[in-house]
Amino acid sequence: MSAVLLAVFNDYDAADRVRVDLVRDGFPTDRIAVTACCEPGQAGLQPATTLHEKFVLYFRTLFSREDERACADLLADRVDQGVATITVHPRGARETARATQILESAAALDILRHDVQSQKWEHAAAAHEQPWIQHLWIENPHKAHCIYCRIFEHADRDGQ
Repeated sequence: MSAVLLAVFNDYDAADRVRVDLVRDGFPTDRIAVTACCEPGQAGLQPATTLHEKFVLYFRTLFSREDERACADLLADRVDQGVATITVHPRGARETARATQILESAAALDILRHDVQSQKWEHAAAAHEQPWIQHLWIENPHKAHCIYCRIFEHADRDGQ
């Protein structure tokens, strides 16, 4: 299993705001998940009959060691009681540090860690305050009004 940072928040709205903050910071959406009663997310896909059982199975996939088993059960109970969790799968020390900083600044009730020491990737989180996309330069000698027109500037626009 990959590295996991899981933060617990009082309600769904707080977790959803943190999800947006993480995406804005550069984390891919496929490595961020919110779990709540109103949005079970990946937990809703677990092969169980009740929502509580689905939460238990999901959290056990994240916290898979025998000593973490009680943690998964406790998380499922807390989600049943109305809290929401946000799960981040960071790659490398930089992403782990950045995700932890974002989760702590959002006043998470708890932050749980699984296997964060054995990571190899270092790519998604920005190392600086501004998004990297602002540094992308596209030459536009014909003053095309959109990227599509720029890419296909030599194509016949009238279909002839």
